[in-house]
Amino acid sequence: MSEDQVKENIPEETLEEEPEEEQTEPVEDVSHEEIIEPVEDVSHEEIIEPVEDVSHEEIIEPAISESIEEEAEAEEEAEVPQETPSEEALLLPRDTLLSAGIHIGTRMKTLDMEPFIYRVRPDGLFVLDVKKTDDRIRTIAKFLSRYEHAKVAVAATRLYAHEPVKMFCKLTGATPIIGRFIPGQLSNPQYQNRIDPEVIVVSDPRADAQAVKEASDVGIPIVALCSTDNEFAGVDVVIPTNNKGRRALAVIFWLLTRQVLRERGELGPDKDPPVSIEEFEAKVTRDEEEDS
Repeated sequence: MSEDQVKENIPEETLEEEPEEEQTEPVEDVSHEEIIEPVEDVSHEEIIEPVEDVSHEEIIEPAISESIEEEAEAEEEAEVPQETPSEEALLLPRDTLLSAGIHIGTRMKTLDMEPFIYRVRPDGLFVLDVKKTDDRIRTIAKFLSRYEHAKVAVAATRLYAHEPVKMFCKLTGATPIIGRFIPGQLSNPQYQNRIDPEVIVVSDPRADAQAVKEASDVGIPIVALCSTDNEFAGVDVVIPTNNKGRRALAVIFWLLTRQVLRERGELGPDKDPPVSIEEFEAKVTRDEEEDS
């Protein structure tokens, strides 16, 4: 039988069914469009556009620009001293105050004095904030200027405070209580040398404890020069300062004198007392210093 005859005898259905079509029939219901269509709703622009709003500069520059800004701010802070505003407002140049040691405290601190402490040095000494000292001098000068001159008493038991207190009282008209405080000097009406002030300033609330006690008993305001180791028992208002140093005490009482006179109008706002800081400083011999 010839090949053509064989083909003629094969049913037409068999001839039409090809192996390739049988293999593709399992997915004949899935058209070409259905295979590729799941992403037909996402246009080329939608695929690439999530970053179209972020420019090349925005991608690479945020971290760099932030770093540059931080470095610039750090350089500006380094160039401009943090204490410049405070320095402008101080009654005396900061260097003068620091050289006098008014900021040097002791190796002890009390809870009362903690708000006035700026830092602690490596050697253990606590350092006072000179700006707060400056502010208190201004405030207390205004307060003292309201009283009659002789009604302001100033007590100084410590040797280094004798001369500063004498000069303050001489220039302002206040009443000095120099040396040992005699019991009853404020509280005993029958004491011959009793004084009757309306306010008292003490150079050290520990050394002048008797004056603080009697002033508290009679009910008059008490202003105290306090270092880092002082407590406020019985004291109404403090001037945070080194109350043991000779030069420091001279500077504090000189400033207090100047401010009181200015507040009273007895001294111009840009004028200084006729007496220098050096003249406020105690002049003591070595023997006197050892005895104190």
